[in-house]
Amino acid sequence: MKMIWAGIRLLLMTVLLGYAMVWIVMPTKTFKRTWLPNLRKKLNSSTYFGKQGTGFLVYLFPILFVAVVGCVYLHFRKRSDDSKLESNGKKNRLVTLKKPMLVKGPLGIVSGTELAFLIMFVALLIWSFSVYLFNGFSTITPQSAAKKGLKEWQAKLASASLSLGLLGNICLTLLFLPVARGSSLLPLFGLPSEASIKYHIWLGHTVLVFLTAHGLGYITLWSVSNQISAMLEWARDDISNVAGELSLLSGLVMWATTYPGIRRKMFELFLYTHYLYILFMVFFIFHVGISFACLMLPGFYLFLVDRFLRFLQSRQRVRLVSARILPCDTVELNFSKNPRLSYNPTSILFINVPSISGLQWHPFTITSNSNLEPEKLSVLIKSGGSWTRKLHQMLSSPSSIDRLEVSVEGPYGPASTHFLRHDQLVMVSGGSGIAPFISIIRELIFASTTYKCKTPEVILVCAFKKSSELTMLDLLLPISGSPSDISKLQLKIEAFVTREKGPTTDSSKTPQAIWFNPHATDAPISAILGPNSWLWLGAIISSSFIIFLIIIGLITGYYIYPTDQNTEGGFPLAFRSFLNMLVICICIAMTASAAVLWNKKQNARDVKQIQNVEGPTPAGSPQPWVYRADRELESVPHQSLFQAINVHYGERPDLKKILFECKGSSVGVLASGPKMMRQGIANICSSGLADNLHFESISFTW
Repeated sequence: MKMIWAGIRLLLMTVLLGYAMVWIVMPTKTFKRTWLPNLRKKLNSSTYFGKQGTGFLVYLFPILFVAVVGCVYLHFRKRSDDSKLESNGKKNRLVTLKKPMLVKGPLGIVSGTELAFLIMFVALLIWSFSVYLFNGFSTITPQSAAKKGLKEWQAKLASASLSLGLLGNICLTLLFLPVARGSSLLPLFGLPSEASIKYHIWLGHTVLVFLTAHGLGYITLWSVSNQISAMLEWARDDISNVAGELSLLSGLVMWATTYPGIRRKMFELFLYTHYLYILFMVFFIFHVGISFACLMLPGFYLFLVDRFLRFLQSRQRVRLVSARILPCDTVELNFSKNPRLSYNPTSILFINVPSISGLQWHPFTITSNSNLEPEKLSVLIKSGGSWTRKLHQMLSSPSSIDRLEVSVEGPYGPASTHFLRHDQLVMVSGGSGIAPFISIIRELIFASTTYKCKTPEVILVCAFKKSSELTMLDLLLPISGSPSDISKLQLKIEAFVTREKGPTTDSSKTPQAIWFNPHATDAPISAILGPNSWLWLGAIISSSFIIFLIIIGLITGYYIYPTDQNTEGGFPLAFRSFLNMLVICICIAMTASAAVLWNKKQNARDVKQIQNVEGPTPAGSPQPWVYRADRELESVPHQSLFQAINVHYGERPDLKKILFECKGSSVGVLASGPKMMRQGIANICSSGLADNLHFESISFTW
């Protein structure tokens, strides 16, 4: 079996390297004058695919092939090799590359692997720009510029502006990959979606820098050459200037609202303006045409698949069982879950409450464990922004509600975890940053009680502002009646209350429990594509692409090609692009809807079987799952948990001392909380003073 996995990895690596080589040679004269014309001669002359045939084969197909094969690989790897339960004797071979190399700066914490890829990407941009510029300038003479009604320097400005636009397109090719949450490409590289959002931010800034420079360059050219009317041109079979300007304008509006101050203080403005990405992409494709747009289409195609699946999942109202309101303005929401839904520790769930906002979706860390709690899923929500404050006020008001409409997307999380590979785990959290560590500790409890395997020694260092936040430690243990013997876990908890000198009691603030009466149509949270989600996703991507090729081939052969040959000026470029975009959207919607409906029927059968096992509900009495939630919320943690807690008042943790006292040969250091705290820990681990410290930041920048 290992040979098969190695073969698949080699195949995927070969395809990706070949795809990267295309981007490297693309600026050269050899590609432009020899390779590309030969490909177009064989593919674009076909009456079936037309002018975009080369783009489909060279740019679109390789990435979709990797995505489909990656889905199959991830499915069978998940079933045959549960990496969560690997022994701690197996070390991470890439641990050196994952060490923080850059800690402070505009990029935040950057690992060795990230820095290596960043350097290669910047090298590609520099190489492409220099070659484009050299080749473009080498053909410009005073005579050639005069033929276009330009001076030599104006012609060079046009060439440089075009080169900047081509650089923006390179970045745009990767822009949507990090935000395709359910894509198989991220897990293939060991990247969870929530940790990859920073790549989207980096690429977004870079795209708009290049495209803005591209647009300003041409506007300057038209101004100085008395061709300002060119701004209003929408060519029938060539570049459309108006579409490019509208695309850039949409991008600039989005870009302006990403400023950290605006995003923090006016999140709704940031959120709503980000929907302009639709206009940005549509007018971009109108601007360059579908043939050239195939360069950036792979990432956008996968994003459309993921976005439509999320849309279908969000239409279903989920069953909210109960809520627990802690004294520290924190809420724990408990949902009913399909037992077949499994997820890894540190996974997140996007939540929408229509009564607060119909458009806002917010990610929260899942604190429950799918192994210990097969029928329950819990998230922890700390009151901070306007949305969370409204939710807390709604649940804590004297006039309690009996039902809360909630929709979800997810869960999303890492394809595998490696906590058991270390001898020791040091988890450092600040405030509600403890949430992902709750799920990790519960996973370790499951591993120690069910599989009887050796688990690493765990040191949890948590800092809180007030003693009321210590109640979040009660959530470390599952209270659902599942095996949760924490005594088998070597757990030590160092809790620091930084703004109080001693324990305080406030009788007016006590934990509150709320139970809901959900509607009959509210469903348990289930995987949108069922337990075999990777196979279904691969089927959606492959079948939608095949159907797209068939339909667009028929349209091209029987409509576009005859019109192109018999009409003066040929078939309109914008309309050709529109037809391709429309067919892509229809094919994705058809195949994804069919897959979701099939799995929805299976999920409904699972829920019915659960209800049959539970037995009938007596008239007027609470449903069985509500009654279980009642018992859970009245439970108390095991005594051994309290024995593991050591509370420090009026001081901050000495992280350097705590980390350097860890003598294990492999110490996993996980940090979750404020940016400055994570950077400080990363700086300690990368200082070189302790080779056994392996840092990992858990940052949710959605």
